[in-house]
Amino acid sequence: MLLVVEDDLDFRELVAKVLSGKGYDVDEASDGETALRLIGNTKYDVIICDVKLPGITGMDVLRETKSQSPDTDVLIMTSYGSVDSAVNSMKLGADDYLQKPFGLAELEMRVEKAIRHRMLSNEVSYLRHERDIIYRFKDIIGRSLSTKRVLEEAEHASLRDGPVLIYGEPGTGRKLIAGGIHYNSERQDGSFVRVNCAGVKEGYLISDIFGHVRGAFDGAGRARTGRLEQASDGTILLEEISHISLANQDRFLDFLKTGKLQRIGGAKSVSLDVRLIATSSTDLGKKVREGGFREELHAFISATTIRVPPLRSRKEDIPLLAEFFMRALPKELMKQHVGSISSAAFEKLAEYPWPGNIRELKNVIERAILTSTGEIIEATDIQLPEEIGASRASSGYSGKVLKDLEKAAVMDALTRANFIQKDAAKILGISKRVMHYKIQQFGIKHPRWIKNR
Repeated sequence: MLLVVEDDLDFRELVAKVLSGKGYDVDEASDGETALRLIGNTKYDVIICDVKLPGITGMDVLRETKSQSPDTDVLIMTSYGSVDSAVNSMKLGADDYLQKPFGLAELEMRVEKAIRHRMLSNEVSYLRHERDIIYRFKDIIGRSLSTKRVLEEAEHASLRDGPVLIYGEPGTGRKLIAGGIHYNSERQDGSFVRVNCAGVKEGYLISDIFGHVRGAFDGAGRARTGRLEQASDGTILLEEISHISLANQDRFLDFLKTGKLQRIGGAKSVSLDVRLIATSSTDLGKKVREGGFREELHAFISATTIRVPPLRSRKEDIPLLAEFFMRALPKELMKQHVGSISSAAFEKLAEYPWPGNIRELKNVIERAILTSTGEIIEATDIQLPEEIGASRASSGYSGKVLKDLEKAAVMDALTRANFIQKDAAKILGISKRVMHYKIQQFGIKHPRWIKNR
């Protein structure tokens, strides 16, 4: 979510339109007072703010933003030659500045950089907060023999310093195992950097991993540090490594063999010490035989291989996981009267094949808690995906209509509250957290967010 604060209407609308065209949700403010009101009601990822505003200045907006939301990135726009303003803004906590006039390509790149910085900061903050609990192997949930075997293999891998390949279906906890290996290894004080290789354009993916120099390709107005460099002295996790093209597999193999990295378009090499952990939901050995994966790279990364079994083959873990997800639900969403899960409900959970694995179980438990009416979650409270689908297919009414009615009620409250979430929550008699959950569930967008698309 972005906020553009600029008193020049034409320029503000141009910036908002360009960023909206890149897929960002954008709010606009013509003055500092409007900006502060929006900041008080909405959590923004990045704020692009002109330093000169009528009344409340851009510096005031910067101060208040950093006071209310320190992790929001603020890009200050300054006039040509206004070096003092840029310097002062950086002293006050601005993350970057743009000197007018600037090109739209530069704007896009600075915003992308800010978004990536925010994502990385969130990831590092989350992992640092959770590492002492989640990443102790003894605290990872599971009592089945297969889970214990995986944890033993992961613990042994943490004592060595070579590549690790983790097989498993999506949602089985591969990232958790990878995090455990890193945070229980001698690299635990280094960065743990994750890259999802699936569903990303190849050019962007390889630039994200290796970085690039200025002018390496169209739009590369500034040099960029890649994720490998960010993981120096730490660990990089490449999720679904099979999605990297053969040509770029060769590039990655060269780096693993030499420890030397070249940014895209660069001539100089940088020596890095990075441990690789990779995950795959497909058989890389089969892909090698089919010509879709380099044999030498496969041999290099699979010296230590861990296979995480699907949830349907370790059903002894389901009760522990279900109770954990029930306790882990935010207090604002947890109904006070819900205290336990019945044996019949556990039996129903055990009979389901869980194609979505642990992630799917988490969603089912959260849905049961939010919709249950008794003190104990019964089997009837457990709505499995196949049941929801069958219900909608047979009736064509109840599930869809109830969902539509609920969405309509949320929309009505938001409209009456001028899209201020906390006020809409009061109208419905729910907490702000539940309101946010409903907005995400129904994909509701503020009209201003999409008006320039």
